[in-house]
Amino acid sequence: MKAPVHTDGIVRCPWPKDDALYVAYHDQEWGVPEYDDRALYEKLMLDGFQAGLSWITILRKRDNFRRAFDNFVPEKIARYRPAKVEKLMQDAGIVRNRAKIEGAVVSARGWLDIMDKGPGFSKLLWDFVDGRPKVNHYKTTGQVPAETAISRAISKELAQRGFKFCGPTIVYAFMQAVGMVNDHLITCYRHAECQKLGSRGRG
Repeated sequence: MKAPVHTDGIVRCPWPKDDALYVAYHDQEWGVPEYDDRALYEKLMLDGFQAGLSWITILRKRDNFRRAFDNFVPEKIARYRPAKVEKLMQDAGIVRNRAKIEGAVVSARGWLDIMDKGPGFSKLLWDFVDGRPKVNHYKTTGQVPAETAISRAISKELAQRGFKFCGPTIVYAFMQAVGMVNDHLITCYRHAECQKLGSRGRG
């Protein structure tokens, strides 16, 4: 599918359709290079919760997730005990999947280990793309891959470090969202904007 003209006259990627929340996410967040260690943990966890669901489902629940998971501060999540997991399982505002909830706790401990012993979560991830977004030039959504050799390598690295729900497809969706790859279609107005944002590389 090619980038359509939206009702406001702007050419965007087709996937947000006319959903105001989705359009705002596309316009303001998706593909913007993110280098903050904690923010990267949050996004990876939310992408893990997305597995088997649509991203818009998670996006609509994101504020609830942040409330329930202490704003995704890994130092707090790593200390969650079974009673907290049970409390989360009763929270209708999030995705109540025990394996994913427990996976976020285990992953937080993996995050802490990376931060304590080096090289830091952001550097670990961004080094796979040499610290700078990979700019793609796709014309249609059909050309965009579901996973790549790099997402498979990151997935393997994270799994070895104890992270859960970090398969190659989840990791590639994460890479797109945090700007490690620029997968806005070339006709989408955000392609050039995100390319400009990424040209400075990691600060």
